[in-house]
Amino acid sequence: MGRGGKHAKTSGRGGKGQTARAGNKRRPELRDIIKKLPKNRGYQFHSVRQPVVLSKEKSNGETFSQIRKRLGIKGGKIKIK
Repeated sequence: MGRGGKHAKTSGRGGKGQTARAGNKRRPELRDIIKKLPKNRGYQFHSVRQPVVLSKEKSNGETFSQIRKRLGIKGGKIKIK
């Protein structure tokens, strides 16, 4: 049917070869590999970091940001029990 672009010669398909032909639908190889892998349904990544547990006596009514500064903690959870 010759439904190319309006550029003439190669009609926007580049040079010769497999990609220039009609019916060119080559799938990426990596996608096929990924599709064949089984899905781990319900899987959630749990962080390796354990929460820092403090007693109420040690917190002295400080805010969480003050506790982080005092202990030098960047990120992670702080639990007060």
